[in-house]
Amino acid sequence: MVVGVTLLGSGGGGDTGAFGRMLRRRLGAGELVLRDAGDVTGVSVSPIGVVGATSVLMEKLPGGGEFDAAVRAVSRWTGTEVTGLMSLEAGGLNGLTPLIAALDLGLPVVDADLMGRALPRLDQFSWAVAGRSLTPCALSEPSGQVIVVDNVDAAGLERAVRSFVAHTGGWAVLALAPTPVEAAAADAVQGSLTRALALGRAHAALEPGATPAAVADGLGGRLLGTGRVEEVARHLIGDGGAAFGRGSVCVVDAGSRAVIRIETENEYLLALVDGTPVVTTPDLLCVLDHRTLQPIAVDAIRTGDEVVVVALPGPTWWRRADRLARVGPQAFGLACAPQLLDAS
Repeated sequence: MVVGVTLLGSGGGGDTGAFGRMLRRRLGAGELVLRDAGDVTGVSVSPIGVVGATSVLMEKLPGGGEFDAAVRAVSRWTGTEVTGLMSLEAGGLNGLTPLIAALDLGLPVVDADLMGRALPRLDQFSWAVAGRSLTPCALSEPSGQVIVVDNVDAAGLERAVRSFVAHTGGWAVLALAPTPVEAAAADAVQGSLTRALALGRAHAALEPGATPAAVADGLGGRLLGTGRVEEVARHLIGDGGAAFGRGSVCVVDAGSRAVIRIETENEYLLALVDGTPVVTTPDLLCVLDHRTLQPIAVDAIRTGDEVVVVALPGPTWWRRADRLARVGPQAFGLACAPQLLDAS
């Protein structure tokens, strides 16, 4: 599961290792069932996850009370009890947070999320793209402060979240309003955590010493190349609390000598081969360590790394033109039309 949500992170979404260990401890010898939205009725679902600087999480891990505090606050404000959870995003550590929260709170988990992968902005939640409000919602940070935000649009919520986490612990748990499961899933990416689990199992089944082509085929993707990272360039765009890291990674293919350039922000966004765009967000670009085949995050890749670059089809939810405009390369300021894999 940890590897699967990391692959759906497309190089972003935060370090899943610590949350994977937390999940293992919470789970113990028990089990947790992912429930299809169509199989549960009468449940009010709250999408839940972590927002803010995920790097700070490695220094200040959740105690568990943050989930309960956020859920209780949004329940009190709306007057509706939260009786189920789903994920804000399936990629990265937020693919694991609702599972940990469900074990802590004794609630079922619906197999759906609001992104189907990792994306950096709240206005890229599927609910926001579908025209639904993200408020009321509640934020809980590790020192115990809790706030409720209501009557603002996605951009206003983004500003409120950034302000809150900048003056507290650097991150917070966000719980959206409890919503009947049928309505919650109607504008969500369904089956995303099941896909993460399937990807992780496919990765675990790869034979030791598998060829790069076999790795891509085993994961259900397309091999873009394999070789040495020759250059990593990074810089900041934006200002103040809204700054994002922008950069590029250049890999020289060991066989063809083609240059694979990957444009990055919080995630891998665009891959070009010898200057020609071949794959873009919302499809998934995964850079794997050549020896271990473990995914390498955007902020962890270094010059000299020997890597395998694989592209996986992104969530089909985003493939409609009006939705694609919100998560395609142009939404990140890249002057490139979307280049998507065959999702069949």
